[in-house]
Amino acid sequence: MVSAVFHSPLDASLSAPPSPTLPLARAEAAPQPLPNPAAKAEREPRPRTPIDLRAFWMRVLPPLAGFGLLLLVWELIAVNSTTGFPTPLAVWHQAVTVFSDPFYSKGPNDQGVGWNVLSSLQRVALGFGLAALVGIPAGFAIGRFEFLARMFNPLISLLRPVSPLAWLPIGLLVFKGANPAAIWTIFICSIWPMVINTAVGVQRVPSDYMNVAKVLNLSEWKILTKILFPAVLPYMLTGVRLAVGTAWLVIVAAEMLTGGVGIGFWVWDEWNNLNVANIIIAIFVIGIVGLVLEFALVKLATAFTFEEVKS
Repeated sequence: MVSAVFHSPLDASLSAPPSPTLPLARAEAAPQPLPNPAAKAEREPRPRTPIDLRAFWMRVLPPLAGFGLLLLVWELIAVNSTTGFPTPLAVWHQAVTVFSDPFYSKGPNDQGVGWNVLSSLQRVALGFGLAALVGIPAGFAIGRFEFLARMFNPLISLLRPVSPLAWLPIGLLVFKGANPAAIWTIFICSIWPMVINTAVGVQRVPSDYMNVAKVLNLSEWKILTKILFPAVLPYMLTGVRLAVGTAWLVIVAAEMLTGGVGIGFWVWDEWNNLNVANIIIAIFVIGIVGLVLEFALVKLATAFTFEEVKS
């Protein structure tokens, strides 16, 4: 007699061991992470950029050679001079003494080189600022309106070649003072580059821009601020740069004639004292200050110049 044994499904599930194939199947089905190229690139050593020594030396050696040639010629002149012309080493020792206290003040006619430079820069700033207030709007007007251009072009052509120092007696006569006369001289020499460059910039604005302004019926103020000013800005900054350079050149000669405090007067006073070393120091100071002004304005003009104008 055969007996059948029936098992409950619950008992079968409890007694059956877990299948080992299911986790393996899930593990095989899981996607493998892709390699990260950025991490691989970080692990790999980056190749070092080789230093272009030739370009470096070509930037360094020519200026050093130029200064070396200047010092050599200077030394030869000083050695062969019979008038006591100072050597570069003697001027260097005197410069150390002068710049050890550049802001001393022992009276109106005996002040340090620092005060003299600041006084000259103050005169240049006042004369140049007045010239910019007059010259830049005048340049816009002359370039914008043909009648004004025909009216003022002969006057500008007549007065621009006149030496700025020729205007100094007029300033002394009108203003009755040396300081206003020097500022007047700076004003006269600074105004022409700004007027001419601004007017040329306005005249070179593309005619398409002005035609669009006519179609849109823009006001003269809109034309000035939205069309002319952005297009003329590079030319205007070039005129400003030229004006500052000219003003710094003229102030030295003007101060030699007017006296007072200033780098030009300092040069003339040292000549009266036969101190040639201080005169040479003043020459280098004038050159360095002019170079700094030129560099600052070139950077300013480059920042506001369009690429097509730069090229």
